[in-house]
Amino acid sequence: MKSPVLIFVFCCLISLKAKSQNLSQGMPQIKYYGGNAELLVDGAPYLMTGGELGNSSASSTVYMNPIWPKLQKMHLNTVIAPVYWELLEPQEGKFNFTLVDDLIKSARQHHMKLVLLWFGTWKNSMSCYAPGWVKTNQKRFPRVANSAGGPEEIITPFSKEALLADSKAFSSLMRHIKETDSKFHTVIMVQVENEIGMLPDARDHSKLADEAFNRPVPTKLISWLNSHKDKLVPEMQKIWQEGGNKTSGNWESVFGKSPATDELFMVWYFAGYANAVAKAGKAVYPLPMYVNAALNAPGKKPGQYPSAGPLPHLIDIWKAAAPDIDFLSPDFYNPNFKYWNDRYTRPDNALFIPEHRFEDGVDAKAFYAIGHYKALGFSPFSIETDNKTAGEPLGQSYSVIQQLAGEISKAKHKGTIDGVLLSKDADTLRLQMGGYVLTVSHDLTLGWSPKTKDAIWPLTGGIIIALGNDEFYVGGTGLVISFKSVKDGERAGVLQVDEGVFVNGKWQPGRRLNGDEDHQGRHLRIPVGEYGIQRIKLYNYK
Repeated sequence: MKSPVLIFVFCCLISLKAKSQNLSQGMPQIKYYGGNAELLVDGAPYLMTGGELGNSSASSTVYMNPIWPKLQKMHLNTVIAPVYWELLEPQEGKFNFTLVDDLIKSARQHHMKLVLLWFGTWKNSMSCYAPGWVKTNQKRFPRVANSAGGPEEIITPFSKEALLADSKAFSSLMRHIKETDSKFHTVIMVQVENEIGMLPDARDHSKLADEAFNRPVPTKLISWLNSHKDKLVPEMQKIWQEGGNKTSGNWESVFGKSPATDELFMVWYFAGYANAVAKAGKAVYPLPMYVNAALNAPGKKPGQYPSAGPLPHLIDIWKAAAPDIDFLSPDFYNPNFKYWNDRYTRPDNALFIPEHRFEDGVDAKAFYAIGHYKALGFSPFSIETDNKTAGEPLGQSYSVIQQLAGEISKAKHKGTIDGVLLSKDADTLRLQMGGYVLTVSHDLTLGWSPKTKDAIWPLTGGIIIALGNDEFYVGGTGLVISFKSVKDGERAGVLQVDEGVFVNGKWQPGRRLNGDEDHQGRHLRIPVGEYGIQRIKLYNYK
């Protein structure tokens, strides 16, 4: 006969195991499948239609109070908000979570989720949000040194004391979130640091950095490069090959003497530092965590931009040095939207756009990022500063995306979704989906509007989901789509086009658009300036 004590202990262990499993199942997490990824919250797919607050907005509850209703009217389901180390830990070891609690409370009240930005050791390269007790103790928390030997307003990643202090503060933040939010999952993700990078030189020239630079390249990095040799990005392959693919030696002997080598060196230590902070936080409460990048402008050399951040040409070293970072993300303040998204979308890196300049065209880019790149979400920066609300284009775009979210998730798993982004310079593209070739054009190509003659056309975009071989959902703005059968000798005809909305995830058809709105069966059209969802069913005839 088993002891009652043993039976009690056994039952407790089973109960704890079950609670742990339930916690892990409900915890926000990134799940990869078939080259795609999804954010799961409480076990269900969650697509972020977000907005990032300006840097200082979350430092005042009074300032934020009138902003929340405005964000709600813009159809945001996620607010991306800073948490400031200097305000969280104004005195070493003494924490104030008032601002964090206010963010969580307000987000819940307005039925939104939060992504928190940890403004810790670095924010836009600089250590501007480090507490005063860190900034003023340069001996304990040394700075990077420029090539002339002078200090910069950047704490060096070689500072063990800084890493320990940052990790303790971040762990305390994660512990507080766990204690106050683990049942609600209001906070669904955390960004670790912000736009890490080295300025005004390619590398730190402090004594600590020089010592590390002259030591052998870490075997962990060499091993990672060897095991991923056939998958390295071209820039990484080139610099390693030009050095003879060496597997031992210091940084210059392995990669050569150049600013590019200086940058690679800094990547390893910046990424390792960020990873250690993330790992410490995840040990307490394992929310998904990412790091964002300030994208480098064409033609700029290391040191002329925030070097060593999680940029595409450095992504291999970030992946090697920071395995506890779930993904790396681009911040957009320059053009070439497609180029950068192509480089960040990888089987091991989910695309999330946490920060985009709040400008004309973000409504179309949100459709494209989510439809074509299967992005986890989209978020313009300084979302609260725009004076428009419910009628603003981004809000209308977000309304469409939120309605389609369930269909988007299903289509991602089936591989039956795509997105488009159109302009005057790129006004038409073709896609093969279902049993048809779709010709997707900018609405102004029809020539019906006086705006056709404008030098610049507004960006337009959309999401297209194939429900089968002959039926599609199209959500977006400023699109004209015609259809051609893939079957030889057969023509495509429009059986019916309905506009409509999703209510609680179910399609509710509205007007039947089989007249002027589809040009008597010639195409599906959502005009420029209008936002909506249409469901089209096709047939073939000879």
